[in-house]
Formats: sequence, C-alpha cells, structure tokens
Amino acid sequence: MNEGYRKYMPFCIEDLPDRQWPARRIERAPLWCSVDLRDGNQALVKPMNMEQKLEMFKSLCEIGVKEIEVGFPSASQTDFDIVRALIEQNLIPDDVRIQVLVQAREHLIRRTFDAIRGVKMVYVHLYNSTSELQRRVVFKKDRDGITQIAVDAARLMKELADGDEFKDTDIKFVYSPESFTGTEGEYAVEICSRVLDALGADSENRVVLNLPATVEGSTPNKYADQVEYFCRHIDRSRAIVSIHPHNDRGTAVAAAELGLLAGAERIEGTLFGNGERTGNVDLVTLALNMYTQGIDPMLDFHNINEVRDMYERTTGMEVSKRHPYAGELVFTAFSGSHQDAISKGEQYMRENNCEIWQVPYIPICPADIGRDYEPIIRINSQSGKSGAAFVMSEVFGYYLPKKMQSDFGAAVKNHCDETGMELNPDDVFTIFSKEYLEVKSPYALVANKFTEHYDEAFTSPVITFNGSISCNGGAAVQITGEGNGPVDAFFNALKKINISGYNFVDYHQHAVSVGSDAKGICYVMLEKDGKRHFGVGISHNTNYASIRAVLCAINRSMK
Repeated sequence: MNEGYRKYMPFCIEDLPDRQWPARRIERAPLWCSVDLRDGNQALVKPMNMEQKLEMFKSLCEIGVKEIEVGFPSASQTDFDIVRALIEQNLIPDDVRIQVLVQAREHLIRRTFDAIRGVKMVYVHLYNSTSELQRRVVFKKDRDGITQIAVDAARLMKELADGDEFKDTDIKFVYSPESFTGTEGEYAVEICSRVLDALGADSENRVVLNLPATVEGSTPNKYADQVEYFCRHIDRSRAIVSIHPHNDRGTAVAAAELGLLAGAERIEGTLFGNGERTGNVDLVTLALNMYTQGIDPMLDFHNINEVRDMYERTTGMEVSKRHPYAGELVFTAFSGSHQDAISKGEQYMRENNCEIWQVPYIPICPADIGRDYEPIIRINSQSGKSGAAFVMSEVFGYYLPKKMQSDFGAAVKNHCDETGMELNPDDVFTIFSKEYLEVKSPYALVANKFTEHYDEAFTSPVITFNGSISCNGGAAVQITGEGNGPVDAFFNALKKINISGYNFVDYHQHAVSVGSDAKGICYVMLEKDGKRHFGVGISHNTNYASIRAVLCAINRSMK
C-alpha cells in the first residue's frame, strides 16, 4: 500500500467557536478587482502581447470591472510598458482605478512609482510573505523581521505618494500578507495593523487589506474562519478587507463566497479562473452565482459567448465545455429524465406567464447571458421521449401530443443505439419525416373529395367522402363513405375495401406556419387488437391532413 500520504500534515482548525458566517447570506455584490492582466497573464505559456492586453483591458471595463490590476511594472519592461500605454494613450475610463503590484523592496517600489506618473487613480499593491513556512524556510526571519520589511516598504510608499509629482493623482494602497492562509491569525492582524499605521490609514483614507489564499490549503470553511477572525480583530474603520482565493483544492469559488459571509468586502480574481497552477477564483462564476440569487452582481455578462471568445483569443486558453454558465455544454441535457423536466418547465412558464425563472436543471435563463439560441436539449442514446419532442416543438414548431411522444422517442432512441452518434435537430426531423411523413405504402390516396349536406331533419350535416386509393402501387380503387365528419366518412369508405377493425382514439392538430403558406398538421392515434398506432398528416387543407394522418397510422400498423 502506498503510504506517501503520511508525509502531509492536516490543516489546523481556527479557534472560533462563536463563528457567525454560517448564518449569514450574501446580499450585495463585493468590490471586484480583476487580476487577469497580472496574475492571470504571468501564468500563461505565452504571455499576452500589448495588443492582447489592451483588448482585455477594454473588455474588462465594458463588463463593468472598476478595479483592474494591470501589471507588476517593476518586474518586467513589458509590464512597465502596459502601464505607461494605458496612461499616455488615455485609455483608462474616469471611473476605473488601475492597480499595480510590487514587492516590499525599495528599488522595486521606486520603479513602480515611475510607472504610474500621470495616472488619475491608482492602487499601489504592496506584498510580502508572512506565513510560518516562508518565514522559516525562505526568509529565515522571525515575525519582527518580516514585519519590519512590510513597515519600511509602507513608509517609503507613503513618502513617495505624498510627493509633489503625485499631488494630482489619487493614490490608494493595498497590502497583502502573502500566504495569509499559512499565517497565524493573530500575527496577520498584527502585521496588517502596523502597515495601516505606516500608511497613515484612517476613516477617510482606508487601506485595502487583501488576504490571499496564495496556495489553497484547507476546506473553504477554514478560510472563512480565518477571514472572520481577521475581520473581528482588525480596525475596520481604517481598512477594506479583500480576499484573493486560489484554486489548488478546486474550491476557490466556495472559499470566496464563504469569505464574503465572513466579512470580506472585495474580491480579487480572474475571468474563468485563469492563473498559476489551478488558477485564481473565477469572477464569472461568482458574479453569475449572485445573479441567480436575485442579486445584481454589478458586472455585465449578458453576452457570455463574446466574453469567452475574447478570453480565449487573448490568452490562448480554452474554457472547459463544462465550465459553469459559459461552457458549451452547460445548458445541454442528454438525459431523458432531465429533458422531460426541462420541457415541462418551459411549458409551465409559458402557460403561466411566469416572471420568476422556474425551469428544472437550468439555474439561469440562457437568454440572460446571450445563449438563447443554443440547443438546451440534445439527443443521443441517453435521451428520452421528451428530448425528441422538445426539439420538434422548439426548433420546428411540431407539438407532438403527449401520447405520441413515446412512439417517436423510441424511433429516435433506436437510431441513436444503432449509430452511437449524437443527433442534431435536422437529424431528428429526418427521423420524424421517415417515420411518419414519408409513409406511402401499402395504401396511397390517389384522389379525394368531401361534400356536405344535411340529413332529412336538417339537424346535423352529413359529410361524404369520394376518392380512390391504391395498394402497393396497383390500380386505384374507387371508394365512398358517409359520416358525421371527414375522418368518420373516410373510415366508413375504407371499410368497404375491408380496411377495418381500427378504433379512433386521439386527434390533435395545429398550424405549422402562418400567412398565405399556412399548413395544418394532424396527429391521430388508432387502436387495433389492443395496439396503438400513430399517424401524421400535413396539408394546406385540414380535411386532407386528417385523412393523410389516418392512412399513415394504418400503413404503419402493417409494418
């Protein structure tokens, strides 16, 4: 047995027996900060070029992101250049604050301030590692030594920001105790409080304290406990608490949502969760999760396909087909039971003019994010009767009666089992046509005419059918019959050539087009010897559509 698991330590539980976050709910959107151009970009195999960065920046502004971390200008000339391009080309909207990241090192801080000259609004984001592991292994310093690094850097930033050359710039500060999740709670509060002092934070100049799960190392509830502990002990009058979850355990979205419950006001993340290793928290999923709970996320994803295309074009990454909300397949149901529930939900909403979204298995109306023209139901061997019926109604306007859906669904399923392939809507219609509309034997109607007269008492009309019918391509035989309606008259005519024993069980019809080219479609169900047989007929003449459907059902019963 592999016992490699023994070299790992379980995470510690925060001592917070009176935690409050489990009883809270998210009621409003946080402040959003995109780190796509920095944290996301540094994780790409091929980092974005200037043109791609500018396209993404523009898109983020159009989505409604008001805080955008545009780079690490002291780390590379490329990042320095993007900051300068945004400023010098006047590409930053007046209501957007850019953010630049910098380590707690003097020459890097001075280079960063060189990069932001002339900007209107900016966050200068300072960080240094504070976790017990990094203190011991990387920096070989105690708490006091790590704190001094942060305080010295914060004082220098404050000094530079107060200089004359930045008198027309609105500079605000962000501080991150990097590897917050591996930092003792009381020490995180201590070092952040010292940084607040060094930056001169007060109620008029609040500093963002950003708490990164630099490496996600615990379950989301542990992160929430850490955030709540921090929020309880930090001076909130001087600080805005922000969180920056990563996705190493695959639970960044949950950690972010619980972090908001725990008191955070701001979130740093990326579109579709791009970032190093397993990525950052996904802003798209977070925002649309709120949307589905009746909360305005203050971000606009009304055309999610356009955002996805931009992301893939600029980053070279691909959005998973199963990605929440944006994935190609997330609004697609193959399962028969799911298809049935979705179809009934759509019908329920139409019939009741519902204002509240109430479709099973689909948590958000696809139209709200620009996906209303994509197939919600797709057909394969796992699909059921409702799936095929849904495609026929939503794509082609053929509303199959409930009793007929099983009959058609079985034909579709047999085809899928034989081919092992998924069917597109045209494939489904082809099966429908072959199964019902193209059935011409053994009996074919050659000619027909209906006349109407009243009985002797003039109480009800009598319909007479006159026509001819052929069998297996043979000579046409004249037939005639009377009845209380077109179908009854046709049935009585058929009896005269020994086509009998059928009971008329069900009948439905509706229009399949409008205007001068309007056609009617008729569905019938006949029963003979305890077996049900379905038929379909289409014609500009509803009487003709009816007898075509009857003849279709009779022909199909003889297969």
